[in-house]
Amino acid sequence: MASAAGDEVPNKMVILKRYVTGFPSEDDMEVVTGTARLAVPPGSPAMVVKNLYVSCDPYMRGRMTKHERPSYVPDFVLGEALVNFGVGKVMASGHPEYKVGDLVWGMTGWEEYTLVPKPETFFKINHPEFPLSYYTGVLGMPGLTAWAGFLDVGKPKKGDYVFVSAASGAVGQLVGQLAKLTGCYVVGSAGSDEKVNLLKTKFGFDEAFNYKKEEDLDAALRRYFPDGIDIYFENVGGPTLEAVLDNMRNHGRIPVCGMISQYNLEEPEGVHNLFQVVAKRVRMEGFMVLDYFNQYYKFEEEMAGYLKEGKITYVEDIAEGLEKGPAALIGLFTGRNVGKQLVAVARE
Repeated sequence: MASAAGDEVPNKMVILKRYVTGFPSEDDMEVVTGTARLAVPPGSPAMVVKNLYVSCDPYMRGRMTKHERPSYVPDFVLGEALVNFGVGKVMASGHPEYKVGDLVWGMTGWEEYTLVPKPETFFKINHPEFPLSYYTGVLGMPGLTAWAGFLDVGKPKKGDYVFVSAASGAVGQLVGQLAKLTGCYVVGSAGSDEKVNLLKTKFGFDEAFNYKKEEDLDAALRRYFPDGIDIYFENVGGPTLEAVLDNMRNHGRIPVCGMISQYNLEEPEGVHNLFQVVAKRVRMEGFMVLDYFNQYYKFEEEMAGYLKEGKITYVEDIAEGLEKGPAALIGLFTGRNVGKQLVAVARE
């Protein structure tokens, strides 16, 4: 039954029960039911969003730890809904640019309804002809990450040799396809034969390998890149980065997107051959997708064009219902997901 504006409605949410050290578990989170009011305070520029999809992203692991020194994103608050990017429908608005019924994406709660105090941090969805879930992935933050990190930070040239780790994930699958569109030779690594097959058959990678089956990663990279690597899109860190540095070509580029192999370690692993950065004049640069939000609508049009033309394809792994959220999030760190992991909160 539709509720009148301003009514209190039940609001299911996923909360963090305790701060995490080491590997997180589903039990660190809990699904509880609170209430939400489907109205904004009089005179407020806020909006209330009904969440349709929320995104599972590796960086959320860092927010589950209590940091003595502030991290680049704030720690989650115990007992409150987890926060991450999601897709929603505006239910109430005091903001002149957002109307009831608008479809939007932005930083929201892992809950059914979220009060958004600053709607200007959200983006309107301009291509509702695509699955709305795409706005947690290929047309949302991961897509913008791949586009900015590869094209702006990586500065690819036609004919470059490109290696992508975690290549079947939300960002990696797009980096590989953008590399192919640029005219590069692309090899990806993933953690299962199923994902390797996906990279070669669906995403058009030239080659791909299952890193879990390689006893010597350095030898594997020499096999696939006998002349070395021009661009390494870094998603995992640790021993993979170390092996890559030995196989970089002079003046290679390493856009550093993330290091998922390190997120659950009490002590991060060292990289012992960093002098290769000097010897090979490698440019290794970290980047934050937030720095590119001002280019979002340009990106959205470009990526929507690629999708319509069939030049880019996308694979999602959708968990149904907030109850499945904790397992879906934890699954990122064991490679359980195939493609972009997200949670369907409510279907439109």
